[in-house]
Amino acid sequence: MSNATVATASNRFVTAGYRAVLAWLACTPLAEAEPVRVWFGTGSPQAEGIYRSRLDTKSGQLAPPTLAATVDGPGFLALHPSGQVLYAVSRVPGTNVDGVTAFRVADDTLTFLNGQGLGDGEGENEGGGTHLSVHPSGRFLITAQYSGGTVAVFPLADDGQLGPRSQLIEHRGGSGVVEDRQDSPHPHWTGFDRAGRFAFVPDLGLDRVVIYKVDPDARSLSRHGDAAVPPGGGPRHMAFSPDGRFAYVLNELALSVTVFRYDDEAGSLVVLQTEPTLTNEEKAGEAFNSASEIRVHPSGRFVYSANRGHDSITVFRRDEDSGGLARVEVEPIRGSWPRNFNLDPGGKWLVAAGQNSNTVSVFAVDPGTGELTYDRGIINVPGPICVLFAE
Repeated sequence: MSNATVATASNRFVTAGYRAVLAWLACTPLAEAEPVRVWFGTGSPQAEGIYRSRLDTKSGQLAPPTLAATVDGPGFLALHPSGQVLYAVSRVPGTNVDGVTAFRVADDTLTFLNGQGLGDGEGENEGGGTHLSVHPSGRFLITAQYSGGTVAVFPLADDGQLGPRSQLIEHRGGSGVVEDRQDSPHPHWTGFDRAGRFAFVPDLGLDRVVIYKVDPDARSLSRHGDAAVPPGGGPRHMAFSPDGRFAYVLNELALSVTVFRYDDEAGSLVVLQTEPTLTNEEKAGEAFNSASEIRVHPSGRFVYSANRGHDSITVFRRDEDSGGLARVEVEPIRGSWPRNFNLDPGGKWLVAAGQNSNTVSVFAVDPGTGELTYDRGIINVPGPICVLFAE
């Protein structure tokens, strides 16, 4: 037997042994019970800032929440790719300015680093930031301003601190389909594709997802194109499939999900399907309904969306080849006004935030069907509007 053959056989043995050890670790009670940190952004007069908890991934129980950082209106949250800095759209501490704040993460402790304002005092910043996301490089983040109709770019230092706003992009126009909601632009979400080459901003007022080309060296965005949803849809949030081939856009006003095929080379989205989250009969039972959040299961097999008013989560089965969706069930959240929810990194549990009920409830995810089972786990958090897991 040649030396090369012996080396190959040895490598195979080591690889097989390594895989066996990983499989054993994954099945041990210790691995299953590893708690996962959860951060909650809030938006109510009773809330004092960002709250923290831990999810027991074996039992699905959330630890009692505690205040992690005192800050005014920390709506949506995002983590730096390093996991060492957390960002929030909020009022900048010590000022009356709406902006972005940065916190150093150390275990369960948040330490304020710095903050930057969104506007320049001439009217761009009307109502503050609605959403934010950090570029995969960790070199900058972007925010969406719903009321101001703008997208802002903030450079990040090596230690995660925020630099002054470097770019402000104004959206213009409005589809005008839904009166009072679509007369002007309303950017509602920001995010990037897996490679970080393109950024995406669903704009509820335009009935379009605006696509930007990213210059990572200049840390800037340039308009690349857009993709339309059905008129009057009101695109709010979106999520990509794990393989990056499909995008799912949640339409707030129509309570529907539009499925797109994504070309990561061209940076283009092609419509494949639009599927309602609720039937007309289900929507008729409430005075007001509004879709709020969408998530793709880590396995890629299921898609979930939240319905405010109906106060429920819609479960879709996802065809991994075609990207298409088929509705499985609608599950009540046992709370009121689910503005946000999230899935734990292992995909075993769904955590739903009831903004108006000041509750966070936990559901077990069936790995075969994606269906949700309420496990009677619930904690109280004042005005929860963002659920963020520390992976």
